[in-house]
Parts: sequence; C-alpha cells; structure tokens
Amino acid sequence: MDTPLPSAQRLARTPQVRRWLKNCALMVLGLAVAGSSSPPTNAGLAKFDALYADPLPAPRGPLRVFHLGHSLVGRDMPAMLAELAPKGHAYESQLGWGTPLKDHWGPSDRINGFAAENNHPRYRDARQALQSGDYDVFVMTEMVEIRDAIRYFDSPEYVRRWADLARKSRPDIRIYLYETWSQLDDPGGWLQRLDTDPGRYWEGEILLQAGVPTGGERPIYVIPAGRVMARVARAIEAGEIEGLSKREELFRADKLGKRDMIHFNDYGAYLVALTHYAVLYQCSPEGLPYELRRGDGTPAASLTAAAALRMQQLVWEVVTKIPQTGIAPGAAKGEREAAACRAKLTAVQ
Repeated sequence: MDTPLPSAQRLARTPQVRRWLKNCALMVLGLAVAGSSSPPTNAGLAKFDALYADPLPAPRGPLRVFHLGHSLVGRDMPAMLAELAPKGHAYESQLGWGTPLKDHWGPSDRINGFAAENNHPRYRDARQALQSGDYDVFVMTEMVEIRDAIRYFDSPEYVRRWADLARKSRPDIRIYLYETWSQLDDPGGWLQRLDTDPGRYWEGEILLQAGVPTGGERPIYVIPAGRVMARVARAIEAGEIEGLSKREELFRADKLGKRDMIHFNDYGAYLVALTHYAVLYQCSPEGLPYELRRGDGTPAASLTAAAALRMQQLVWEVVTKIPQTGIAPGAAKGEREAAACRAKLTAVQ
C-alpha cells in the first residue's frame, strides 16, 4: 500500500516535486518504453532506446557482484545465485529494511534495519565497495512502493548518483537496476502492475531520466524480476509448473499459513536468482541445479526437477525479449546450448 501522503502545500515547496514538474514530458514519454502499447515517437525516447540497440558483450568468466538494496535482495537470493554461477563468482552487499537508494546514499544511521540486515559475513560498506574498483557488476534496487520512491525519494537522481560513483573507480563496470514488484494484494492488481510498472516507472521514468551516460559509458541495464514473476505466476495458474497451483506459493507464509504479501519464499528466491543468473551471465538457466542452500547454509525448499526446468525456460523466454537486459535477441536456448554457455564461462578460469 502507498505510504501516507504529505500535504500538497508542503510537497509543492520540495525540490523533488519541482524537478518532477520540469520532467513531466519525459514521464509521459516513458509510458511508451518497454511494455507500453504506445509506439515511441519522441527523439529523446529514441535516443534512450538506441542505448540498448547493441547487446552487452557476454562476460568471459565468473563475476564479482555488489548488491545494494533491501529485503527483496536479502541474504538467500545472492547465495543461491552464487551456487548457480560458475566457480569463482563472488559477492557482497549492503541492505536495509525497505530502504530507498537515497537513504543508502546518506549515513548508515538513516538506514532502517541496518544493523540487523548487515549482520553477516557478506556485508561491505557500499561506498567503500564501489570506490574500491573490485567489482565487475553493481546491482541496485529501489524501495517498494516504486511510485513513492520516485515521488518522495528522487529515485532517478539517486540511481544516477550510485551509477556515477561505481563508474568513477571502474569505468567498465556493468550496472543493473533490479526491477521488483508490488504487494500481492495491490488494489491496482498485482499482475496488472507487473505488466505496466516497467514502462511507466522502472524504465519509463527512472532509467529514462537517469540512465543516459554522458561520457560514453555503458547504460544501466535491467534485471526484470517483476516481469519474470508475472510470467511464472501465469504459468503456475495455467497448470504448467508441477507442484504449484497459485502465485501465492512463491511467497512466505507464517506458521499459521498467513501469506506474506511481498517477500519471497525459497521458491521465489530461486526464481529471482535464476533471473539474475540469466541476465548477468547471458546464459540460459536451463539445466541448472535446483536443490540449493540459503544464505545461512541450511537447505532451501526445492521444486521438482520438472518444475525447476519449466521456471528456467520461462526466465530465459522473458529476459531475451527485453533489450534493456543487454542480452542479444534470439540468444540460444535449450539445455545443450545452456551447458555450452556455462562451459565457456568455466573454461577461462
């Protein structure tokens, strides 16, 4: 649900709203990007689309990744990604509770849940990490609700700031915005939001305003976990995923069976880890392991082999249709091709 709104008079005096008003034209144009049915007609939008006309070169080996975000990153999903990735993959993170990128930019005492979320061996201060130049990949995500992140926390500006900081020490770093999802009980409809939010907000507003580099650097790419969630949820409810029957089964439940409306369970974490793997390594996840461990080393709940394979296929189907992932259109699919792709990543070690 949306957070309580400040008064209109107070909002009108804020620099964020003044900047928002100046950018209204870009925001409207953003509706045409990635998922909207309206064709792009503006030169600025065409320039944005041109950033993704050439695919990002595939990595040649294991990657070191820094994750910045909150509980929809968590500890388990990056650990699962490390198990799926080629040997040598490494990662660290900085997390908070529902933290906007603006709060991560400031001192740690502004980050709600900082001590609890970062009490693990993979924590590293975000500024120190990016200034070190140690990382091949930087993945950031914005708070939920995404509309509030833009409205009150100047999301495009802080996406730009974090990207600039990462590039300053490592000009060739690959930067990604991890697209998440709204509450399952969203009054606007969960699937409807997953279909329209990328074009309206994630790409159409945040990246359209923040994602155009000024010095010839690579643009900011997208990890479209929200759109993958939507595709898999539809497949589940169409009876295509063995052992699952409804979208809620991707999300946590307490001991009494009450479902968490936003946080994934082990199945959901696995799905998001597959999505990260597919985008970062540009290999189909078909044939990857499905019996993994959580961040604390305990065994995660696992899908059946058939269910895992179908999820893997759907992940690749989605990510290869979105130019903003950096993956070449028509990239090879199938277990044999996926194994060959993985073998190339391993061979260079």
